[in-house]
Amino acid sequence: MRIIFSGGGTGGHIYPILALIERLKERKLTTDDDILFIGTNKGLESKIVPAAKIPFKTLVVQGFNRKHLLRNFKTIKLFLNATKDARKILEEFKPDVVVGTGGYVCGAIVYAAAKMKIPTLIHESNSVVGLANKFLAHYVDKVCYTFDDVVRQFPEKKKLVKTGNPRSQQVLSLNETKIDLKKKWNLNPDVFTVLIFGGSRGALAINNIMERSIDELGDKPYQIIWATGQVYYGQIKERLAKHKIAKNIVIVPYIDNMPGLLPQMTCVVSRSGATSLAEFTALGVPAVLIPSPNVTHNHQEKNAMDLEKAGAALVINENDLNPNNFVSSIDHILLDPNCAQKMSAESKKLCCCDASDKLIYEMQNLINKK
Repeated sequence: MRIIFSGGGTGGHIYPILALIERLKERKLTTDDDILFIGTNKGLESKIVPAAKIPFKTLVVQGFNRKHLLRNFKTIKLFLNATKDARKILEEFKPDVVVGTGGYVCGAIVYAAAKMKIPTLIHESNSVVGLANKFLAHYVDKVCYTFDDVVRQFPEKKKLVKTGNPRSQQVLSLNETKIDLKKKWNLNPDVFTVLIFGGSRGALAINNIMERSIDELGDKPYQIIWATGQVYYGQIKERLAKHKIAKNIVIVPYIDNMPGLLPQMTCVVSRSGATSLAEFTALGVPAVLIPSPNVTHNHQEKNAMDLEKAGAALVINENDLNPNNFVSSIDHILLDPNCAQKMSAESKKLCCCDASDKLIYEMQNLINKK
């Protein structure tokens, strides 16, 4: 299979593709020479994709400005130029199928492919459909999704297929070395443990509430691993230098082997990006979710609410966050073993554990129908 993938801007658009590529190679359905990733030179994909040794090309696009509509004349001009460049890439590479996961760059290449009658498929990993995927849904052959809430947001129901997020299947198949909690941080592997983090860069709101709650958490019978994010680690260690940190709390900048740690966690506290939720539900880890308010269409809150409705998570909006509801939410899960077990079971029910294989099936079907 010769495939062009495209998605940009956020990890939620990139990591599902990387997981899907890994599964395609495992099944010997494609090679590096048959894969091309189209992104931008400014987005997160410009670092992540080349680092994964995946062939990478860029298009020049920009997002729509909702506050200053007149500035969108340039956006439209860039999109039209990017579509022309995309056609050239498509003519040279000759893909069997083109797959997009969202982001403005995805709009140009997938639209051009659809107009050239090349089989096309998009995947929506969030519970709120992004602008690029809303636009592309009118032109592509298949629309795959993770959260049920998106069904009502897409007009053509016949195109819809629930596949789940490929990151779920990838996490379940990873054979990462299990982190030795005793050896690495002098923690007891038999004691309930919560991981608190805000992504690789960290989240200011989560770090602030941890600082405000650290004394109360130090008296708890459970253990805490607090990953501050590399950006904030130095500041936090400096502020807490004269503060006595309880032995049940470990402060680290970053977790570099999340799949080796998550299966050992009784609970996690985090943001609610699509990739993180795919990992939590695959492994059945109960969560306290604090959605980021700084995302398009507030999609993290919608993602989180889906898990809360299913009984797999507790949600605290950032504006409502305080030491009382922060600590009591963690207590609710960790001090009641029955609650943790029940939430874990409900979390696993949300996982599409063969998401990559389902997407591959849809891709093969489109190619065979051509």
